[in-house]
Amino acid sequence: MDANNFDCIVLGAGIQGSYTAYHLAKNKKKTLLVEQFVLPHSRGSSHGHTRIIRKAYQQDYYTRMMSECYQLWAQLEKEANVEIYRNTGMLVVGKEDCSAFRSLRGTLLRNNIPMEVLSPEQFASRFPSVRLPPGESAVIDKTAGVLHADRALKAIQDLFRGLGGVIHDGEKVVDFTPGSPITMTTNSGMYHAQSLVITAGPWAKSVLARTGLQLPLQVLRINVCYWKERIPGTYGIGRHFPCFIGVKQHGAKHDIYGLPSNEYPGLMKICYHSGSETEPDERDRQTSQEDIAILSSFVSKSFPGLDPTPAVVEQCMYTVTPDSDFILDQHPSHSNIIIGAGFSGHGFKLAPVVGKILCELALGKTPSFDLSPFRITRFQPLLKSAL
Repeated sequence: MDANNFDCIVLGAGIQGSYTAYHLAKNKKKTLLVEQFVLPHSRGSSHGHTRIIRKAYQQDYYTRMMSECYQLWAQLEKEANVEIYRNTGMLVVGKEDCSAFRSLRGTLLRNNIPMEVLSPEQFASRFPSVRLPPGESAVIDKTAGVLHADRALKAIQDLFRGLGGVIHDGEKVVDFTPGSPITMTTNSGMYHAQSLVITAGPWAKSVLARTGLQLPLQVLRINVCYWKERIPGTYGIGRHFPCFIGVKQHGAKHDIYGLPSNEYPGLMKICYHSGSETEPDERDRQTSQEDIAILSSFVSKSFPGLDPTPAVVEQCMYTVTPDSDFILDQHPSHSNIIIGAGFSGHGFKLAPVVGKILCELALGKTPSFDLSPFRITRFQPLLKSAL
């Protein structure tokens, strides 16, 4: 077989594309994983030390998918012989009259997820370094914890190579020619494949436009903030402090989430689950501080043991759909082009199952999960002028 002919090409070597490529290689498919930047890099959405893993979701379908994700993350740890998941539990805090908070709690209950409901007295006793606003409630998702993101991404890429997979980094796509096979041209070569999986993260919209598809994807620049502990270790992973989600607390329009101090000694990661719109190649031109002001106010009210001015601010990007659900589907005009996009800032933890689903679609298999929440057709009114 010609060196430039493949069963499948995966475009984009973030966590979703890397897991898709791994599943394809596991299925004995000759697979090429193409990445525009030299690996490892910090330009997209999969870099960084940590992510939250949880089963607490408003939607049952994500909670059901997470059950298999935990199994597949454990399988990755075993195959790669590296720790990727650490159980910390996760606090979910919100007002009783907030529908999002009630939905999160209800999903845990319906799906029999190990959890705990805390009274205000129990909360104060268990977490004296956190202030629970009057009228708010708290539950703990006992299955939740921290994923070591950079470690996970490297592990899955190494395993992919070990299965015979090929990675070409530093290659930018120049053109596509749909068909059977598909032809993809980069700045370094021309490749052919029976199927193509596009997992291009913030660049998905512009890449897919080359195929005649305009998806309603918005790219947001996210400030990833770390806050200094006044007494080191107060909110540390070594002290068994949990992850948390504050559901629209203190009047915020979006959730605020945090992870215990670990990756930077003495610094706790607390972020706003939204940001300012940007173009992916111009991310660093954005200078909005609105989210940091919201976080500073939140930290001063809820985490008295932290300095309310961030010590470190890094950046990443969310690629958001109008309903914040993923896109996992075939191209409407080219069935051998598969799309994984719009992970909306909550996709990392679900990558093992997302990769499996995209692999199944690329191989023409019946997907393991109901994909109706993730189909492109749900955006049909937005697509009429583009297709």
